[in-house]
Amino acid sequence: MIIYSKNIYLPNQVKKEGYLIINNGIIDDIVDSVNTNDYVDYSDYLIIPGFIDQHLHGWGTGSFVSSRDEKQLYEMKKHLPKAGVTSFLATTGAEPIDELIKGINSVGNVMNNQKEGSTLLGIHLEGPFVNESNKGMMNVNNFLKPSVDVMKKLVDSQNVMNSIKLMTMAIELEGAAEVIKYCNKNNIQISIGHSCATFETIKKLKELGVNGVTHMFSGMSGFHHRELGVAGSALYFDDLYCEFAKQTGITVKKEAFQIAYKLKGANRIIMTTDNAGISQIEKERYHYVRKQYFIPDGDKFIIRNEDGSEKVFDRTNYDDIKDLELSYIRSIQNLKNNVNPSVHDIIKMTSENSAKYIGVFDKKGSLEKGKDADILVVDKDFNLKVTYCMGRKCFEDV
Repeated sequence: MIIYSKNIYLPNQVKKEGYLIINNGIIDDIVDSVNTNDYVDYSDYLIIPGFIDQHLHGWGTGSFVSSRDEKQLYEMKKHLPKAGVTSFLATTGAEPIDELIKGINSVGNVMNNQKEGSTLLGIHLEGPFVNESNKGMMNVNNFLKPSVDVMKKLVDSQNVMNSIKLMTMAIELEGAAEVIKYCNKNNIQISIGHSCATFETIKKLKELGVNGVTHMFSGMSGFHHRELGVAGSALYFDDLYCEFAKQTGITVKKEAFQIAYKLKGANRIIMTTDNAGISQIEKERYHYVRKQYFIPDGDKFIIRNEDGSEKVFDRTNYDDIKDLELSYIRSIQNLKNNVNPSVHDIIKMTSENSAKYIGVFDKKGSLEKGKDADILVVDKDFNLKVTYCMGRKCFEDV
């Protein structure tokens, strides 16, 4: 397959007119001309790398955090290309160890049988080594003190080597330093999250292999002029990556994001969604940010407001539930309107940085010869037109 565009966005601030030659799901070459008329002509559309979502609990009709089985992962894989996500990490919450192991095994099985859709790159363990003081919406009954023995049990349960790519933890907890060292030896990236860590703790432990923070500003100690906390430390240390969840203006005010963008720049921001696939929950729950009750009822999903009004959805129908959470592509449209980044800066925040952070930049994160053909076709306003996952067309806006 050959793709043509006047706007192919390559690394290092390069944009060119030309042709992407794709064979067996890989970018075989990027050339100025071809000796055939058999190519897909995208003319004035922008050709960019597919989005990577390293913090994703669920999407649409699939929710890994609700039920850590393979079916949920395949549902996520099927619908993520419609949001521009061509690869992702399945993300847990703080669950019982047996459930985490079940999830790790499910991820490995799907990684060995990817079929079609978005590529599952591995797993992000958000917990169980997190701080009750910044618990967010997680179950404190499953929180544990950092333990190399527990971490070894999780690592040893992998049925695909290095499938655990990322762990969010509270590094101020007793035992954290040894876990960080162990994870570093096993190629597991560590992010600070659900944490009350101080500036001095972060300064001391980040050299062991702590390289970023999870959902910046949320679930962490805030900035104070006498104690920078996690938020202030993330802004202070130039080498720490700031992962941001979807840009709704609710969880993180746009002005807060603007501050981080001014200080960190596109080189140290990673965009994610932190979506949960909320319609797939198994038990009723209250969402304290949205101030709504989420109620599963067979194939129905009910959202009840505090005034008693409610709306009913068919949770087996993707089109009926797709707007319950902000999609990756819509989040990036909001980001674009918020800080007006260049296209190359958007690519860094949505693909390149994450690929480097979780150790897959040899295959993902940029349009280069020899890399996977994960490609988005968008217009100048970042409306998604076509998604290719490993060279296969998985979505087209017709």
